[in-house]
Amino acid sequence: MREKIAQALKSALRSQDKRRTSTLRLIQAAITDRDIANRGQGKDPVSDDEITQILAKMVKQREESARAFEEGNRLELAEQERQEIEIIRDFLPKQLGEDDTRQACAQVITEVGADGLRDMGKCMAALKEKFPGQMDFSKASGMVKTMLK
Repeated sequence: MREKIAQALKSALRSQDKRRTSTLRLIQAAITDRDIANRGQGKDPVSDDEITQILAKMVKQREESARAFEEGNRLELAEQERQEIEIIRDFLPKQLGEDDTRQACAQVITEVGADGLRDMGKCMAALKEKFPGQMDFSKASGMVKTMLK
């Protein structure tokens, strides 16, 4: 994953794509920050799974920022955030659509043997393990809650 990001940065620099270059540098900085934090705790550098989590968090932050900019009538900044989201999503696994997410939730509920809201944590843990970075877990949580009622 690191190599893929580094290669993308090199090609962005060659093509002088300023937006892509700055976004890729932000990604690398976030990964480096986590590496440094892990080193301080005696842990290994971040794995590809952790990089996926970092990228998903970056997307979520930018979505919230874009929403705030739109509410503040700063449309050019909202568009900038959306462009960054698209660049970051290039490195994330393909996102499941709403129907696929609903199907995955139903499948996990069956696998876990959940029969009430008290099993919601088990279901969400199973979803996060099976589909890391592939779905919006806040939406999936709502679906699981509805299905368990």
